[in-house]
Amino acid sequence: MSNSIPSSEPAISDAVAPAALAAGPGSSDVTAPTASTTPAAPTKSTSTIAGHQTRRPPRETASKPAFIQIARTPLVPEKILKEHGAFCVIDTRFRAAARLLQCLWLCDHDIPAASSNASNTVDGPAAFGNILSPEAAYAGRTFLSSAIHRLALQEWLMCEEDAAIDDERLFGNALSSMPLAFNVFGPMALDRKLATSIFRELLPGFVRSVERIQFEHSPGRRDERFLADRSAVDLAVHVITPTGEPGTVFIEVKYSESMEGPAARMRDRYNEASKQVRLYDNPDSVILRSPPIEQIWREHMLSQLAVDNGITPRAIFMAIGPKLNRRVQGVFRVYQGELIDADRHDTDRVPFIPLTLETVIEAIADAGATDHAQVLWDRYCNFDRVYRLSLQELTGDATPTPANEPAREPQAPRLPPTRRGLATTSPRRTRAASSRPRGNTAPAKQEAV
Repeated sequence: MSNSIPSSEPAISDAVAPAALAAGPGSSDVTAPTASTTPAAPTKSTSTIAGHQTRRPPRETASKPAFIQIARTPLVPEKILKEHGAFCVIDTRFRAAARLLQCLWLCDHDIPAASSNASNTVDGPAAFGNILSPEAAYAGRTFLSSAIHRLALQEWLMCEEDAAIDDERLFGNALSSMPLAFNVFGPMALDRKLATSIFRELLPGFVRSVERIQFEHSPGRRDERFLADRSAVDLAVHVITPTGEPGTVFIEVKYSESMEGPAARMRDRYNEASKQVRLYDNPDSVILRSPPIEQIWREHMLSQLAVDNGITPRAIFMAIGPKLNRRVQGVFRVYQGELIDADRHDTDRVPFIPLTLETVIEAIADAGATDHAQVLWDRYCNFDRVYRLSLQELTGDATPTPANEPAREPQAPRLPPTRRGLATTSPRRTRAASSRPRGNTAPAKQEAV
C-alpha cells in the first residue's frame, strides 16, 4: 500500500443532478416512510437472457431474514449530520443519508475516522466522518474481513496497466463504491462455489458456473478496436453458460453517486462505436452523450466490442445501484429507453441488465451466506436505522417507530412535518465541511483520459 494519506474529502461527483432525474416523490404529507410496493419496471424489454428477472420477492425464514427496503431515503436534519461528521453542502438527499450510515458503521466498529483527529474550521469538522484515519485505512478496516482486505491489496498491486484505481478512495473512504465492490464480490472471488450459487440466482438463464472474477477490468484499454481510452468496468465475472460456452458478465457498481460525471472527453471513436455496436434506436442521441448517461453508454459499448472482437463469445452488461438512490435508478431507466427492443436486435447483442443492490444482497442470502448478507445490509442499505435515529433525536423518543409501521402519537417536542407542502425543488443539500479549497471539485477517478 502506498504511503499516501486518505483524503479528508471524497470525490465530489453528485452536486446537482439534471432536473429530469431529480424529481421528488409525491407531494402528499406523511409522518413516516412505508415499504415500497411499486417496483420501478422498465418501459420495454432490452434483454434476451431467459429467466434473468426471476428473482423471488423477499421472504423471511427461521434461517434467513427478509431484506425489505423502506419507501424512500430519510431526510436527515442538518443538526444530526453535523453531530456525526456527515455534513456536506453538495450532498444529495441519498448521499447525506448514506454518508451518515457509513459514519455510524465506523463508530459501531470502533474504527477511527480522520475527523476525530482534525481540528474544526469555521464551517465544521476539517474532515468527514466517513474518511478513515491513515492508520485505519492502512490496516484495511473499511473491508468486512481480512481476507477481503488482502484480496483488495492483491488486485491493487497487480492491477491492469493504466487502470484508474484510486488507493485513497479504495482504502480510506467508507462511502466510496470501490470498497463496496470488494465487500460485495470479494467473497465470491475467493469462493467460486459461492459465486456460482449467487449468479445462478441472479442470472439463471446465463450462468452454469463462475470461473473467476476480475476487478477494474478492460478488455482493451487504449485499444483502437475498442474505445481507444481508459474506460473499464468495476468487475468482469467469467462464467460458463448453460450451453457450455464461455461468457462474461461485465458489471458497474454505484452507491452514492449522483451520475453527473465528470463526463469523458468526446471522441470520434465513441461516435463510430455507437453505430458499430448496433444497440441503440438512435446511435447519435444526445442523451447517450450527456453527463449522467455517458459512462453507462461507454461501458456497454465496451462490453459489446468484447464480443465483436472475439474476447468472449457471449456477455451481459449489468449495472448495480441502491434502490433508494433515485438518480442512479433514473439513469438506468433513461438508458434503457435508448436501447433497441430485445425482439428487434441481433441475438449476439449484449443485453443491459440493471439490478438493485438490495437484490444482490438477497441473492447472497439465498445462496447460504446469510451472515455476510446481513452485514452488507447493515452497512450499505439499512436506511431504516437512519430514519430511526433522526426521529429519535427530533422527538426525544428512546424507542422510535420503525419506518415500516404506522407512526405513534408524537411526544414533545413535536416532530416537524417530514414533507414540505408543494415543494418542487431538488433534494436538500448540506453545507460543506471540508479541508479542501471550495473550488476544488476535481474527481478522484476519471476512466477516459
